Formats: sequence, structure tokens, C-alpha cells
Amino acid sequence: MQNAVKKIQFGKQEIIFETGRLAKQAHGAVTVQYGGTVVLVTACMSREPREGIDFFPLTVEYQEKTYAAGKIPGGFFKREGKPSENEILISRLIDRPMRPLFPKGLLNDVQIIAVVLSSDGENDPDVLAVNGASLALGISHIPFGGPVACCRVGRVNGQFILNPTYAELEASELDVVVVTNRKGVVMLECKSKEISPALFMEAVTFGVEQSAAMLDFQEEFSRAHGKEKMNVSLKVINPDLQKKIVEMASERLREIYKLSKKEEREESIELLSKELCTTLTAEGYAEDDVRMSLVQVEQEQVRNKIMQENARIDGRGFKEIRPITCEVAVLPRTHGSAVFTRGQTQSLAVTTLGTGEDEQMIEALEGEKYKSFMLHYSFPPFSVGETAPMRGPGRREIGHGALAEKALVAVIPSKERFPYTIRVVSEILESNGSSSMATVCAATLSLMDAGVPISGAVSGIALGLIKEEDNAVILSDITGLEDHFGDMDFKVAGTEKGVTAVQLDLKIDGIDLALLKRCIDQAEEGRLFIINKITSALSAPRTEISSNAPRIEKIKIPVEKIGEVIGPGGKMIKKIIAQTGATIDIEDDGTVLVSATERSKSDAAILIIKSITDEVEVGRIYPAKVKRVTNFGAFCEISPGKEGLVHVSELSDHFVKDVASAVKVGDEFKVKVIGIDELGRINLSKKKAEEKISDV
Repeated sequence: MQNAVKKIQFGKQEIIFETGRLAKQAHGAVTVQYGGTVVLVTACMSREPREGIDFFPLTVEYQEKTYAAGKIPGGFFKREGKPSENEILISRLIDRPMRPLFPKGLLNDVQIIAVVLSSDGENDPDVLAVNGASLALGISHIPFGGPVACCRVGRVNGQFILNPTYAELEASELDVVVVTNRKGVVMLECKSKEISPALFMEAVTFGVEQSAAMLDFQEEFSRAHGKEKMNVSLKVINPDLQKKIVEMASERLREIYKLSKKEEREESIELLSKELCTTLTAEGYAEDDVRMSLVQVEQEQVRNKIMQENARIDGRGFKEIRPITCEVAVLPRTHGSAVFTRGQTQSLAVTTLGTGEDEQMIEALEGEKYKSFMLHYSFPPFSVGETAPMRGPGRREIGHGALAEKALVAVIPSKERFPYTIRVVSEILESNGSSSMATVCAATLSLMDAGVPISGAVSGIALGLIKEEDNAVILSDITGLEDHFGDMDFKVAGTEKGVTAVQLDLKIDGIDLALLKRCIDQAEEGRLFIINKITSALSAPRTEISSNAPRIEKIKIPVEKIGEVIGPGGKMIKKIIAQTGATIDIEDDGTVLVSATERSKSDAAILIIKSITDEVEVGRIYPAKVKRVTNFGAFCEISPGKEGLVHVSELSDHFVKDVASAVKVGDEFKVKVIGIDELGRINLSKKKAEEKISDV
């Protein structure tokens, strides 16, 4: 392929696509440049279908090379290791809009790899990677129902911004990633500051309108520089087998779907599947084909029941939410805990409060940053009645945790107001539909139980969709079955004031804006219902944090005194910590955070810090410790690094002939500052301090 370079205005700058120069053996390869950020995206497909599977084997890998930002990786090996959470999240961002656009029944392995080659620290590579993946597939021989166009929408001072920079996003009230095609919206990802559903729709509409030119561009580029699409073998269900399955299983399935419990249905369907396999494999059909055909019949029955009978499998109305229970303070030693149960989905959320030392440092291409609020999501196999190895978090767990964290970050108090590092862990104990939104609800209760002064309760809900031609049914609070056999997973979280997070994934090739508006409006109704359930259990954050949590006191010291508190090589601050048992964090502006589980420890540390930083006052009484004894008096330390002289005449109201007979090194007593000379020397009096004390 000859080298081709094309440009299109996309926001404030041109986006530059190039193919034919790099990675020429890939089936499709493009570089995408925006400002000084460059991403290489490749797409490849195996020659033959993978045997023994019934799913489309698409893998997406997004990599950020540290050389892109002129850095060398940290760590022992000095090279990139396993994917970071951000890389995993962007891999999912690429995967989710692409997956539904491949032909149904495609079992060839398809791999998309996006590598950040250059980063200017201003423009996020994620949008470039999605557009690059679409175009790489478009010019390849891989069958793909694209293109898709991806953009980011921000809003500053009432004006929408297309593809805002990192700096602009800091000031933006919303961050919406919009992926579109000719049929409408394919995927959405949103983080926002309690915006109204109407404003959310305005942002999405703006993104859709601005992306139209990108779709035109990709179609033209693919026509001019693309390869002929390959004819691939698609996995299709044998119509004769399908007919037999319908005849043998339809009535049994209708009875099975009358069972109220998920586990009972699953057990009955597995039994039916084994019976069908035994019978039909004897007739020469493959077991995998029998199981695949049964799933197809299941899907048709579930969808037909909804579309034709206006009934859900569990008998609920389309907008009806399953029974909800909320419990708080369920664990005795944690800082905050809650259990949120909705139907057969249950999340145990636990909040832990830490100090500045517990902040998470993130090494990103745009620079180091620190997180003082973290939410981690755990999905053990027992939550769905299965067995599986317990290893590190998978991509799904990382994605669900990140979505719940987005939903809550808008209500988390600032470090100035609440100087704690906050970690919430959601343990999914039971799952049958939208455990990520259950996590949002449980986390809200757990934070309030811990005494974190969040600005409002956050709830979340997942909506599904059954769409047949022009008919569309939206389902509130979907179960796992409705998610599996439906066309959409639309998650919306927010407070009574507005939306804080949205995630839309489709299994069909797009929905229009009118249908999207119906979804966001129905989600709002459900969200507010769930918020009422949450606030009925705990109406507001507790006024005091848990007695198990560290107490953090905040004081301010002069910036020029920071060095004195830290001391040479950190000697002084280490001494204070060892002496008091408190934890001390000093910020560049002179803010000092002193934390300890016992108030007496933090008070002791604060007293020492203040004695170091406060100016010595004439007339003030200080605790003193004798450091040296001379024939004319005793030198005493009244605060770390500050000494004064108690002259022999000031030791007692009686005559002292021998200083050594009156005091010795290590003695402790009260002294009064009686003067500071022009050289800064401090004169102390033990007898005047004793007079003052006796007067009191």
C-alpha cells in the first residue's frame, strides 16, 4: 500500500491520519496525530475460525510507552510491565463500540493494538485510539460494519468544547466520550458534576453533530485506500436443528421461566440442555451446536415475552425496580460499612479512612498525580454460584470499579475540608444484574456511615432494551438474563441534583437520540426512587467519624519554618513521630496534617510543632529540660532547637552557691522567658515561673 496522509479539522486542531508508512504487515494500520500526541493503531485477523467456541474472539490492547513523554519507566526492570488501570480502561473504551459491529457468527480471532508513540501532555490519546481502530478496521480486509467516530465533549463557562485538553477538562463540568455511527449513538462514557439529564442530552447531541464529518472522512479514506473485504465463514445455526430444538424445548422453557429464582432456572436449563445433547448427538448433531441453538431459542422466548406479551420473566413491570434493602454499620471494626441488596444483587461496601501517606501515586504520560479517593470493586465467583481461581482483578472488575468511582467523585469533599485519603471496597456477594450500580448505592451508604461529609447521596440504575425494528421496550433495573438476551446496558448514576456518571454499551449497531432521551428520562425516575431508599436508611453522613479511624488535625505554620520542623535529613520530624506516635504530613504551603488514633498523641505532636515554629515570647512560661550546667547557670531547651540560659540568680528565690547542686542535666521544670537580647539570646527564670504558678 502506498503512503497516504489525510487531515481533518476536529476541534481546535487538525487530526492527521496516515497509513502505508508504519506496520505495513498488519492487515490494517494507521497513525493518528492530534497536536503532539501520536497513536499507532493496528488490526489483524486470523485466517481460520477458532474451533470449539461460541463467541467472537476480539482482543484489544492499548499501550502507553513512557518514551512517548520522554520518560524512563520506574521500577527495577526499567521497562513497561503489565497494563495499568488506565490502559485497561482505554482498551475497554476501544473494544465496547467495535464489538457489536462485527458480523454475527464471526469466530476468527481479531486483535486491535493501539500504541501511544508520542504524548504532548495536553491531548488525551484515547479518542485518537478509538478513531484509529475504526479506520484501521475500515482499510483492512476484516469484515466490519463501521466506521464509528469518537469525540470527547467538555463544557466550560456554558460553552461546549470538542476534544478539550487536560487543562480544559479540569475546569469542565462534564466529560462525555461519544461514539457514533450512521444510525446514531454506539457507546457513551460520562463523568460529570451533577448535571441535568437535559444538559447531558445537549452534550451528546453536540458530540453526534460534530462527529458527522469524521464519519464522512473515514468512509472516503477507506474507499480510497482500503482493501477488499475477506469472505469469512460465519457460524450459523442449522435450521433443521433449530426446528427440532424449538419443538422439543419451547414448552419446557416456558415452564422454567416461571421459576422465580435465578439458580433454579439455571439448574433446570442445564438439565434440559443435557437431555437435548444426549438425544440430538445420537442423531449426528454436534453438542456445541445443540447448546448454541438452545441459547437462540431461549433468547427468542425471552424477547417475545417482553415484546408480544408485555411481560418480563420475573413478572415485573417495565419500570419496576426489584425489592431493595439497605443496612449500615454492619461490621464492628471498620471505619464505615453498608450492605445494599436489590433483588438478587448484593454489594458489601467498606470505607477506610487514611492519611496523606495513603494517597495513590499514579505515573501517567501527562505527569505524576495523586488520588485521595479510590473505589475498588471485587467480583468473587461465589457471587454467581460458580468456582474459579481467585487472582488479581480482571478487566471487568477494573471497569466496574472505575465507573462507580466516577459516579461518586462529584460528591467527595475537598482535601481542604476533609483531609483524609478515602478508600471504598465493594465486595459483590451476590449478582443478578448491575452489580456496578449496586456498588454506587452501597458505597454511598458506607461513606456516610464513616462520617465522610459527601454533598449528596448517589444512586445508580441499569436499563436494558429490547428493540425489534421500530418497536423498542426499555427495561429498568435489568437482571442478568435481560442483559444477556437484550440489546443494551445503559447505566446512569447521580444525585437528586443531577447526573454524575453514564455508561452506555450496545449489542446492536446504534440507537438514535430520541430513544436515548427516553432512556435517560426513565433512568432519572428509577434513580430518584432508589435515592429515597438510601436516605431512608441513613439520611445524612454521620457527624463524627468512626472511633477506629485516625483523627486528623490541621494546623498552619510559616513556610519558612518547614525546614525547622523537618530538620536535617528529616531528623526532627522522625523524632516527633517516634516520641508521640502520631503521623505527620507537611505540605508546601505550610499546612501540617497530624493524625493519630488517640487524640492525646496528635495533641502532643502539635504542641511540639508549635513550640518549634512559634516565636519565643517574653513573659511566657515554657516546659524546660536542662541540657548543660555551668558555674554561672543552666542552659535549658524550651522547644526543639531553642535554648535559653537560667542564670544562677534565677534558679531559686534562695541563694544558690553551686549550680550543680541545684540542677543537673536532664532535669525538667517550668521556666519563664524574662528577656531576649539583641543577639537573640534567651534569658530564662525558674524562680519567676514558680512564682507565677503559685500565684495561680
